[in-house]
Amino acid sequence: MSKITVLGAGQWGSTMSQVLSDAGNHVLMWGRDQSVVDEINQKHTNSKYLDRNILPTGLRATSDIDEAFNYSSIYVLAVPAQTLRENLILWKPKAAQNALFISTLKGIELSTLQRMSQIIEDVMDTYNVAIITGPNLANELILRQPAGAVVAAHTMLNAEKIAKIFSTPYYRVYTSIDVLGCEFAGAIKSVIALAVGMSIGMGFGENTQAMVITRGLNEVARLSAAYGADPLSAAGLAGMGDLVASCGSALSRNRTFGEVLGRTGSMDTARQLVAKTVEGVASSSAVLEIAQRIGIEVPVIEAVADVCAGILTPVQAFDRLMEITTRSENFIR
Repeated sequence: MSKITVLGAGQWGSTMSQVLSDAGNHVLMWGRDQSVVDEINQKHTNSKYLDRNILPTGLRATSDIDEAFNYSSIYVLAVPAQTLRENLILWKPKAAQNALFISTLKGIELSTLQRMSQIIEDVMDTYNVAIITGPNLANELILRQPAGAVVAAHTMLNAEKIAKIFSTPYYRVYTSIDVLGCEFAGAIKSVIALAVGMSIGMGFGENTQAMVITRGLNEVARLSAAYGADPLSAAGLAGMGDLVASCGSALSRNRTFGEVLGRTGSMDTARQLVAKTVEGVASSSAVLEIAQRIGIEVPVIEAVADVCAGILTPVQAFDRLMEITTRSENFIR
């Protein structure tokens, strides 16, 4: 049993807090919105993000960032990916010595092309960093439906330690030391889910979706391998698992955004109708640049990035994908 601080009181931060509390930990969740904090403490609900779901009675929340950092030396990060750096800069003086930082974020920082773990290491000047990732749709996990995840850390000792503090009867946690591969997979799957959503919005069926998912996974594996990660991480929970959940579920905001985009051909309309943060839109151009820097061809990712940038329409993007010369199918080449 550990004392743990969860930084972020939105849908995902609240869901992770429930998992950690159910695992037997003492959890303090920090959030900026005082009304959300008060509701969690008084009613054990977070109706703004979790409808009528009841949170564990032992879970506490605070809007006092000093209290949050003083509570423990294990910090679970659940803030929007593109705000991580600015938050960490403000929080650095408050963090405990030898603190353990666990990222639940999926994305690439647009300004630097860094992964979330890299940002934590740079700003907090620590190597004591891990990530937890996998097919974890918050709307299902909050209902305590069976799910799996993978913890990736720089040492197996840390990975195993973190896996224990997250494990519950309904949340099965595996371990890895391939931080880069697992993190790449989590970021890139959002881009592939956008492509699948566009295909659905355009009226295409299962054959198209299967092609996009499979070739998208190939791009994840090849890009990861080119940067020195284990390409087989793409076949696990961080890669294939997360990709199946994000591409196959209407609960996925990336797929939902893609559906509206494919149906209307308009980024503006999609932004109006899908109000939540859509990380795939933000990450697509960054992931494409990461691939281009080392000469890796990623046609599905490139098509999504060009649609998000207004260079192509969804129809033009799929026309281009179907015109690409085929070659021998191989997982990483």
